[in-house]
Amino acid sequence: MSQPLRYLDLVGVGTGAGLDVVGACTAEPFTRARAVLEERKAAGLNGTMQFTYRNPARSTEAERVLPGAASFLVGACSYHRDPPPVPEGVGPVARVGRYVWADDQERLLRGLEAIAERLTEAGFRAVALSDQNHLVDRAVAHRAGLGWYGKNANILMPGHGSWFVLGAVLTDAAAEDIEGFPTADPMEDGCGTCVRCIDACPTDAIVAPGVVDARRCLSWSLQVRGPFPVEHRVLLGDRIYGCDDCQDVCPPNRLEQRRAGRGGDVAVPEGDPARAWVHVLDLLATPDDVLLERHGRWYIPDRDPAYLRRNALVVLGNVGDGRDPAVRDALEGALRSRSGLVRSHAVWAARRLGCDDLLATVAGDTDPDVRLELERRVPPIESPT
Repeated sequence: MSQPLRYLDLVGVGTGAGLDVVGACTAEPFTRARAVLEERKAAGLNGTMQFTYRNPARSTEAERVLPGAASFLVGACSYHRDPPPVPEGVGPVARVGRYVWADDQERLLRGLEAIAERLTEAGFRAVALSDQNHLVDRAVAHRAGLGWYGKNANILMPGHGSWFVLGAVLTDAAAEDIEGFPTADPMEDGCGTCVRCIDACPTDAIVAPGVVDARRCLSWSLQVRGPFPVEHRVLLGDRIYGCDDCQDVCPPNRLEQRRAGRGGDVAVPEGDPARAWVHVLDLLATPDDVLLERHGRWYIPDRDPAYLRRNALVVLGNVGDGRDPAVRDALEGALRSRSGLVRSHAVWAARRLGCDDLLATVAGDTDPDVRLELERRVPPIESPT
C-alpha cells in the first residue's frame, strides 16, 4: 500500500541532496514540444544533432519511459560561476563553457535520485532523468512553472536567469497521491522586446525568437563529426568547448551577477581555472589516453581525441602567434599526425598563422581533406603587436 507523501517533504529531500530549485507538474504528453521538434527536424535545423530529435514521440511521451507515469518532480542546479582570471605566460589558452566548470550535472542527479528513492520507499515507481534523449527537459521545466522560454531557447528563471542544468523524476505517483502538489501554470514570456541574445550570437544561429539552427551553433559545431565547419572557424575565436555568448548578454543573467556582486542571497563561487581554460599547446602535446581522462566529461564524437585536437588547432589558428617557436613546433607535430582530420586542420591553422613553410611536410599527402585544405584560401590572422 502506498504511503502518504507531502510535496514539501520531497522538496526538502531534493534541496538537501543538492538541488537549487524544485517544481512539479503532471506527465501528459508534450504535444506542442513534439510538434516543434518535428517541424524543426523537417526543416533541417537540428543538423546532425539527434538527442530529442531522434524520436520526438518518445521524448515527449512520458508513458514510453515509464508506463503509468503520472507526474514529474522537476529539479534544477545552478552552474553559474564567475570566470577565473586568464592564465598568463603559458602560451595561447582556450575558453571552456561554464556548464562543465564543475560537477553540477552529478549534483543534479544526486538530488533527483534522492527524490526518486523517497517515492520508491513510499511504494511508487520513479526514475531520475536528465540530459538524455528520451525527455525534453526544458518542456518539463516550463510546464512546472520554473521559468519561461528565452529567445535563445533556454529556460529563464525569474531573478536567476538561465545558468541551470535541468532534470526530473518521472513517477507513477499522481498529483492526488502527493499532499500539496502544486498547480503552477507555465510562465508567460519575460523577454519582451529584448533581442540581446540574438544580436550577440557570433554565427547568427538564433534564426528566430526561441529557434536555434544547430548547424550554425558554435557549441554544437565543436561536437560534430568530420571537419569543423570552415565558415565558422574564424568566428570560433578562442572557444574550445561550449559557447556562452547568448547567456552572457542576457539581462536576467547579468542581474544574477550584479546581485552576487552586491552580496545578495545567491553565493557565486569563482570557476576552477583548470576547467575554465585549456592550454592549447599542452592539449596538442598530451597523449590520447590522458586527454580522454582529463576531458572525459565533455562530449567527444566517438570518444576520439582527434576531435579535441581538431578544435584546438582551429583555436590556435585564431589566437596563436606564428612567430612563436612553440606554436610552430605544435603545428609541425600536428602536420605529422596519423590522423587526417588533425593534419587537415593543422594545414588550416598553419596557413592562417603565416607558417606556410611548414606545409612541405604534407606536400605529398593523399588524404582528401588535407588536399582540400592545401587548396583552400585562408584569411590570415592579424599579426600580434
